Amino acid sequence: MIKRYFLNYKKRNFSTASIWIKGGSDMDSVSKKGINKILSSLLTRGCEGFNNLALSEYIESLGAELNQEVFEDGISLSIKSLNEHFSKLLPLLDLIITKPILSEIEFNKVKKSSIDLIKREKENPFNICFEKWRKIVYKNHPYAFNSIGNANDVSNITYDDVLSEFKNFKIREKYIISNNLEINGENLETVEQEVLLEKSSHQNYNSNPIYRFDYVHNDSNQTIIMIGNQTCSRRSSDYFSLKILESYLSYGMSAVLFKLFREKNGITYDLGVFNPLRNQNSPFLVYLSVSNKNALFAFELLSSLWKNLLKNPLIDDDIYLAKEKLKGSFLLGNQSLDEILQRKIQLISYGLSPISENDFYSKIDGISSLDILKLTNKYFSKPFLSISGNKKICLEIITRWNKNF
Repeated sequence: MIKRYFLNYKKRNFSTASIWIKGGSDMDSVSKKGINKILSSLLTRGCEGFNNLALSEYIESLGAELNQEVFEDGISLSIKSLNEHFSKLLPLLDLIITKPILSEIEFNKVKKSSIDLIKREKENPFNICFEKWRKIVYKNHPYAFNSIGNANDVSNITYDDVLSEFKNFKIREKYIISNNLEINGENLETVEQEVLLEKSSHQNYNSNPIYRFDYVHNDSNQTIIMIGNQTCSRRSSDYFSLKILESYLSYGMSAVLFKLFREKNGITYDLGVFNPLRNQNSPFLVYLSVSNKNALFAFELLSSLWKNLLKNPLIDDDIYLAKEKLKGSFLLGNQSLDEILQRKIQLISYGLSPISENDFYSKIDGISSLDILKLTNKYFSKPFLSISGNKKICLEIITRWNKNF
């Protein structure tokens, strides 16, 4: 049974429908990491009445788009077309998730594609560094693993394994939303849903900094530094404080990371914050890359910034600006219908009512600099660090890390 919702989001000449299936790569069993990525790709390669080529040609003939993506805690499927064709395409989404063909020939193609993707990911030092970071942060938690899986597991996944996983897939909770009345769903603007706010159960796992550090050495002239921790779920009352902190650190050229590392010192290639929407404790990660000659200096700058966040509240001008930039990002995120629908249906699956602009502003405005200070001490007093770079530099950073944290 799919829970259906309609969102009357301004009249447009195109329609989108997004499905969110609760449970993504977090449903992968221990020895089959990547199986839900394979399954989700296979779903869109044929369904009742359409083999792979026929499905693709039919969608393209109507100028439509069909997309799928796997997240740690869900699978997203969406279809988009001009309004006049939408009634012909909407039934396909139901067929894709209830009556897919799951061809063994297509399974072999998808499996090979997954293995190739994993190989390409391993060629990127940022990905390698991030994989190291989240494995020490999450340990055996499902969020410790890449949603595309690992090469050994994917190589051993069989066609029968995927058919078995589909049986599990069929009983997962599913939600669909569209801006087109053809969806025949509840009007989201009139749906009253309980807001399940919760207190975070987060705790730092180890006070010894040596167990909160990992590195991978390479021969390039680039050093990548990642520092942060797991935080809270989207249902937590801490969520909005974290978004203000993210805005302060990384939104725009007025952000502290940009001013410190680029404007003042000019030493970074890439920097930012990674804090995605998640059903369980989300990662909050500051990342940057520098040349080897600037790596130790960059680490000292980052360490000083981190300590300052733990000791001193943000000044009024800084927290005001961070809130204004966050409000602006909320408005920017409401310009794309695809993003709006996916975000709203994802929140519904988490047990949350999609928040209105006024409610969002009210929650943001009620957060003080002392709230942010409490937040940083709650989640970031024992951070986790991952480094990719020259071995000698990594070992020197370990020494400084042990002293600083």
